[in-house]
Amino acid sequence: MSIRELVILGTASAVPTRHRNQNGYLLRWDGEGLLFDPGEGTQRQMARAGLSAHDVTFLCVTHFHGDHCLGVPGVVQRIARDGVRHEVRAVFPAAGEEYWRRLRHASAFKDTGVITEWPLSGEEATVPAGELTLTARPLSHPVPSYGYRLAEPDSRRMIPAELERLGVRGPEIARLQREGSVRAGGRTVTLAEVSAPRPGQKAAFIMDTRLCDNVFALAEGADLLIIESTFLTPEAALAEDYGHLTAAQAGRVAAEAGARTLVLTHFSERYGDEDEPRFLAEAAAAFQGEIVFARDLLRVPVPKRRP
Repeated sequence: MSIRELVILGTASAVPTRHRNQNGYLLRWDGEGLLFDPGEGTQRQMARAGLSAHDVTFLCVTHFHGDHCLGVPGVVQRIARDGVRHEVRAVFPAAGEEYWRRLRHASAFKDTGVITEWPLSGEEATVPAGELTLTARPLSHPVPSYGYRLAEPDSRRMIPAELERLGVRGPEIARLQREGSVRAGGRTVTLAEVSAPRPGQKAAFIMDTRLCDNVFALAEGADLLIIESTFLTPEAALAEDYGHLTAAQAGRVAAEAGARTLVLTHFSERYGDEDEPRFLAEAAAAFQGEIVFARDLLRVPVPKRRP
């Protein structure tokens, strides 16, 4: 069965709390499982969420601050220990490759050969993901950091009433989809006459960054936007100094980019669950769509396709 959902494994920023594990997000997209920014404790959070190493096909690190990568050794060793046979693509900033090597081989264990490395550099990088496209762009943070965008190709949806009106039925429908045109009712029927564009679904994952052009480029038209909101507006100057966003800025990004569902996460330890209404209110001042205040082990479905 096709599953498209975000499983949130951790929502804390630099310091975990009693109720928040450090970062960790598994985006399940049909047969792919993209594990973003596994922080400390991710392996245990995966077990609590009913996930296994076999669910992971991509291991994506935005940058090498500890709350975004200290779970890498456990995840890698679990992939080896559990005998995962499929390829797992490890994607990370090339500028932090030294840190990747340390994490990848942090302790003695029986290694695995299924992990392939995809270091990122430049203004835009793409990683093959089957029929999907995983794009990365650099962000504005004190250390090299990349955000990610997952997109499926655009396609077309058939319009049953038009197929019937023009007499295209049965196997001819599949042929029309393959070849772009068929003969029916004494004339040539083209695909454009009996179908409409269907935009591919998109998800964006944006962690530690100030506002910059690439934040908006990654978020453009996202059905699901997972974005850091480390601080509230009273700490906006602190956010700018440390290279982070506020909830209000996250809401602005979602609104200007035309996102559909906004997931706020990566909260400073200074805030508790009682501050949830403040985060939601700040984001909602700019963004009128669905807003999710992330909690550990919450599952967020990718919104259904646009009509």
